[in-house]
Amino acid sequence: MNDTKALVDRLDVVDALYRFAAGQDLGDKELFRSAWAADAELDFVQPARRLGVDLPPFKGRDNITESIIGSVSGLTTTHTVTNPRVTIDGDRATLFALVEAQHLPKTDHSRHLLLKNFYWCDLVREAGAWKIRRMRIENAWIRGDAQVLFPAPSTGARNA
Repeated sequence: MNDTKALVDRLDVVDALYRFAAGQDLGDKELFRSAWAADAELDFVQPARRLGVDLPPFKGRDNITESIIGSVSGLTTTHTVTNPRVTIDGDRATLFALVEAQHLPKTDHSRHLLLKNFYWCDLVREAGAWKIRRMRIENAWIRGDAQVLFPAPSTGARNA
């Protein structure tokens, strides 16, 4: 592979992670969806467990998109992606990055949840674009209120 093609591929692999992050931050469902392969899997099990929630991996691009975009629709989010490390082998790639994800309720910016996470991604080239086939997220540290991301269920009780 020539040097220019290798550099473009490396940038395009990282761009899949940028689309994942920016899609959430901008509330852009199609941008977020464009990051994923049809048979994708998103494993957020370890961070969810640290936040007190048992959550299975999300499977399939449409399920991932609906679940994540739905869960952040009431939040102001900002994701910062750093330290990307890319390895490419033909039409497959791996990506490691650090991602800091800030979450604030749109109606109450006095509350927040800040996560610093390690991301491990396997990607495939589909129709000329790099797509995430598997993403595993592990949390390094947490600051803030877990209920910002995982609100306590309503008891259904009403004041009389």
